[in-house]
Amino acid sequence: MDKDDLLKLIEDDDLGLLNVKSKQSAAATADERLISSFTQINKFISENGREPESGRGIQEHQLYARLNGIRENVEKMEALANLDEHGLLNVQRKEISSIDDIFDDDDLGILGNEAESIFTLKHVSKKTTMPDYVARRNPCKNFETFEAIFIQCQADLTAGKRKLWPFKNEQQIQKGYFFVLKGVLLYVADVGEVEKNNGKKNARLRCVFENETESDMLLRSLAAELYKDGRRVTEHEDHLLDGFSNITDEDEETGYIYVLRSLSSKPEIQEVENLYKIGFSTVPVEHRIKNAEKEPTYLMAPVHIVETYQCYNMNPQKLEQMLHMFFGSSCLNIDVFDQNGQRHTPREWFIAPLDIIEQTIHFVMNGDIVNYRYDPNQQTIVVR
Repeated sequence: MDKDDLLKLIEDDDLGLLNVKSKQSAAATADERLISSFTQINKFISENGREPESGRGIQEHQLYARLNGIRENVEKMEALANLDEHGLLNVQRKEISSIDDIFDDDDLGILGNEAESIFTLKHVSKKTTMPDYVARRNPCKNFETFEAIFIQCQADLTAGKRKLWPFKNEQQIQKGYFFVLKGVLLYVADVGEVEKNNGKKNARLRCVFENETESDMLLRSLAAELYKDGRRVTEHEDHLLDGFSNITDEDEETGYIYVLRSLSSKPEIQEVENLYKIGFSTVPVEHRIKNAEKEPTYLMAPVHIVETYQCYNMNPQKLEQMLHMFFGSSCLNIDVFDQNGQRHTPREWFIAPLDIIEQTIHFVMNGDIVNYRYDPNQQTIVVR
């Protein structure tokens, strides 16, 4: 059959039997998702006359995060150049002309901490182990597997089921936890093997960001950035009591919940009625408070032990979170200065009657606290 016979056969196909279309994949490709996201951003700006911003609802925050992710990726900006209706990608990039420019442009703190020893070794032990490579932000190829949990986390924050709290220490960085770094929500998807160097722990992480990027930065590098410009996202309030109950003979006492009263002579402390500190200690409380007058968490003053309770399976971070969520605005808000003149804001002092605090601790220990809330106006516990 020659070419003319073939063309004639196609023209005589009255039933369209030869008009076969290739089957389309049900799953969108990465390029299709990228174009779809940018199209939604363009549509938003056309309808609202401004770029999407953080903190204005879940959907707008997602567009805000995606736009930031695109602007951080040269390949994405080049791929979307023809679709840039509003000049969103005409971003002036910082010119790098010196070593100082490189450090100033180090958003993830990759060149801080350990990496600084490349240039100065006078305070670095010879046994210091350097990271074998530098972590970078890259596109998250399987972001669709994480997208649902980001959406749920944003919904939880909007509903008050999760809170944004200051980042306090590296121990808070665990697999499955959320943080906000420079306005972008991130999820710790995995924690690699933990290594100790000079008594400090470190590990390679897999951090997935809401703007569809990921990084395998070191735990201590992430902590350094969170200290500077980050927040931690609390766990969902319905899961706070996981591990607090179901005590068996195999469980061991893990510490003490304590209630303290301040013996401070400062008028601004003395005049506050029903002021108590609720905390957790892994050692006997008498030992924990022996230097209270030198510690900001105790208001730089001696304290009196009111009550102590033995605890099992207790997580101090979860205890702190539950108490803050339960008492809310009844938390004491005062600045305390240590011996070096540095300012601190203790967050474990609460203004509530002692019987209410005692009842609350029992609710924590038996798991019933999720069913109640504290009414500061009536100074009573009420059902949710």
